[in-house]
Amino acid sequence: PYDGHTLGAILADMEKTLGHAISRVLAAAGYRGHNAPESHKFRVFTSGQKRRVTPAIKRQMRRRSAIEPVIGHIKAEHRMGRNYLAGKQGDAVNAILAAAGYNFSLLLRWLKALLWLLLAASQSQPKELKA
Repeated sequence: PYDGHTLGAILADMEKTLGHAISRVLAAAGYRGHNAPESHKFRVFTSGQKRRVTPAIKRQMRRRSAIEPVIGHIKAEHRMGRNYLAGKQGDAVNAILAAAGYNFSLLLRWLKALLWLLLAASQSQPKELKA
């Protein structure tokens, strides 16, 4: 179904899972024209929205847009496009393994940069001349 049509059911499920009311929803532009219940109508903010957007909401939206490329990268490069593991436990294990793989790739990139710095520093050391 269209994203905006699922928001009403998802909000109720999320509040039941979290145990308290959701104060605001930051969503993609696909949720414009959503079917949220009346109690949540003015707490749903979409990307590109101009009205009723405070500086705090703008900051949260920028944070959300910084995470989107990471999610796309994990889906493309770390097998999150499709889950081959069964059940709710399979969903959880798949997400944890994908996150671990992503973090491991970040660690390898950092170690590679450190190795290059160490090699560059060791080769740039002046050799002592013996008199």
